[in-house]
Amino acid sequence: MRRFRADLHLHSVLSPCADLAMSPDQILASAKERKLDIIAITDHNSTKQCNVVREMAAKQHIIVLNGCEVNSQEEVHALCLFEDDHTRDEFQQFIDQYLPHIPNHPNYFGYQLVVNRNNMIREEIPWYLGNGLQVSLEKIADYVHQLNGIFIPAHIDRPINSLFSQLGFLPKELKIDALQISKHADEMAIRKKFDIHPDITLIKASDAHYPEDIGTACSVFELINPTFEEIRWALHQQHGRSVKIEA
Repeated sequence: MRRFRADLHLHSVLSPCADLAMSPDQILASAKERKLDIIAITDHNSTKQCNVVREMAAKQHIIVLNGCEVNSQEEVHALCLFEDDHTRDEFQQFIDQYLPHIPNHPNYFGYQLVVNRNNMIREEIPWYLGNGLQVSLEKIADYVHQLNGIFIPAHIDRPINSLFSQLGFLPKELKIDALQISKHADEMAIRKKFDIHPDITLIKASDAHYPEDIGTACSVFELINPTFEEIRWALHQQHGRSVKIEA
């Protein structure tokens, strides 16, 4: 079994609230500097920057998971991770179906840019990505799992846009693989506050919007190989794989 340091919540230049310095090359440079082995690109309501980062990371021996941070109809944020490009693209179509077509105003919300490996702009997303999708959290989770993905409600301790701030409880019918807490949160205090069962895995991630934040909170996975399936096993504490919040 080997240890892999992972930060599974990173934003890029595609997220309107992220700094323009969060380009693919800078994300990878910061991840390498912070000795991260696994990262996930989780822009708001879009997966379109994942591919370039994954391609660039291959030569640097950093595992990059396809992902995004969705905002549900209930205004709950959740991390959605996918094993391959096909399922990622299937989920992008799902997002496109349910994202309201409200124009983005870059001077107010921020730019929403898809860039190539040379940081040249390939696309500017016209619709504001911070909106809630017109679909429920439960339906999003069900579709993620239909695509064999991983579903993790994000920053559950925050007073806005979190599972507990918006719903007040963890619905029994909601299929989750883990829960993410904010980088300054205390795991045991959060478990007690929200009565989270010991069988439910908690992870930490940086939710980085600036290069200097990358890797400031991470989780350590105990795996044989850093595959998507083993990461899922670790989140469920199965087959000898495990994950713990880094002290």
